[in-house]
Amino acid sequence: MSAEEPVFRIVRGVPTAEELAALVGAIMVRTRPVAVAAPTAVSHWTRSARPVRAMPAAGPGAWRAAGLPR
Repeated sequence: MSAEEPVFRIVRGVPTAEELAALVGAIMVRTRPVAVAAPTAVSHWTRSARPVRAMPAAGPGAWRAAGLPR
């Protein structure tokens, strides 16, 4: 693509300056690379409140084991 070649063109209608600005803004947001945030450290206090228990495997008696404390 050369510098003179348009990135996109309007094929129907007559958009206003505001509509073109919104279109360009939407295209810029969609084509911008996503910044990946570094994972944050989880405190021991937060981690202790999370359930650790895995669900029981399917099979006979699994419905009963799902409601019982481990």
